[in-house]
Order: sequence, then C-alpha cells, then structure tokens
Amino acid sequence: MNLDDQIRDLIGNAPQDGTTPALVETIAPVLKQLAGQLRHSQYYIAQTLDQEWVMTTLENRTQPDLSKTVIYAFPSLKDVAASPYPMQDPQLIALPIPVTHILFQLLAMETIDSVIFFEAPGSTEVGTEIQRQDMNHLVQTYFQQQSAPSSVPPDIA
Repeated sequence: MNLDDQIRDLIGNAPQDGTTPALVETIAPVLKQLAGQLRHSQYYIAQTLDQEWVMTTLENRTQPDLSKTVIYAFPSLKDVAASPYPMQDPQLIALPIPVTHILFQLLAMETIDSVIFFEAPGSTEVGTEIQRQDMNHLVQTYFQQQSAPSSVPPDIA
C-alpha cells in the first residue's frame, strides 16, 4: 500500500467524531514526509491479543533516573521473532502496520516517547528513532505555516 493509500485508509478508519478524520487529512503531508524517510511501507509491531502495542522502557546506563518508553517497529516477522520480545508467549502477536498509521499513533500515545524503526532486515543493531516530541513540533510548525498569512499581495497580477 503506497503512502497515499495509507492516508486514505487512516482517514476512512478514523473515529467519526467530527474532528479526527479532518485532523488526519490536515497533517497528512507531515505523516507522508516522515514516512518517506523510512525504508518500508509497513512494519511489524509486537502487541498483545487485545491489540495493545508492547512498550519497552529504556534506562540510561550512566544516569539510571533517565528513561524513555519506546515501541520497536520491525521490517519483518522474522525480525520480531529474533527480538528480545518473548514471541513464544501465546499472549503476544506481531502484525504488520502501515508506517503512516504508526506515526499517527505516536502522536496520539502520550505514554510513548518514540518509535524505533529497524530498517535492515536481520539487524536490530541500528534503528531510526522518531521522537513524539519532535513529531509534535513538526505538526505544530506545519499548522503555523498553513495559518500564516501569505507574503504575496493578493493584487499581484
């Protein structure tokens, strides 16, 4: 599914609460920009049977009082099986999630600090981290740019 199809799916499956579909449509360029920087159109996320994403708390080795909560996104099911998650646990599954959906959820999940996207199949050594705080900043900047008055005079013709 390409990024435009993912955005349409995200809008179509958003809660019909009068605001969420319009919000997704408004921030779609930001979602597509970030997704375009990643290698895969979908990633596997470890989750519980009731579809709660598995979170991992990482602690700083030199400063134990510093920690962050992340979600790992894997390029393949095989990579999830090789991860530290106990996938033999019958209460855990891994499902493919479109990348734009993951990014949108990152905005919505206040308990998550970031998502780490593992890009190379077979390697969980290096990942691309997208922090929720940075994504919020991108969205806010995008909103400001969209609402800023144009510097081009309306009677330029």
